[in-house]
Amino acid sequence: MPFSTSEEFIAKAEERLGVRLPHSLRSRLLANNGGEVEVDDESWTLFPVADNSDRKRLGRSASHIVAEAANARMWTGFPSRAVGIANNGGGDFLILLPDEQDPRRLSPVLYRWDHETGLHHWLADDLSELPGFLDGAA
Repeated sequence: MPFSTSEEFIAKAEERLGVRLPHSLRSRLLANNGGEVEVDDESWTLFPVADNSDRKRLGRSASHIVAEAANARMWTGFPSRAVGIANNGGGDFLILLPDEQDPRRLSPVLYRWDHETGLHHWLADDLSELPGFLDGAA
């Protein structure tokens, strides 16, 4: 079941990541902190932001975006400044890269990072282009 989060927990995640998340991802997290998304006929698990407002939310957000970003950066070939926002359970990640004009922000351009090749490939100019990504988002 989807659960929301608050600006407070998104801001904490951004501070720990050292970058601001794009508007489309922030909107999604506010309404549905985590969950699933379909990309190219494949199911991806979106990483939530850590939310310790109650025990249930704490448990549901244990594999949060900050921890998953740190883990992903340990993979050979993972872009050092990328933030993994989802995985497919097979080692691949959906990633965002810093904005070229303002590296303190992540660009909304979505890429798929392939763990076998170490390469990333463009998927969409904005997360909001994914079918159903913003369903229920604020």
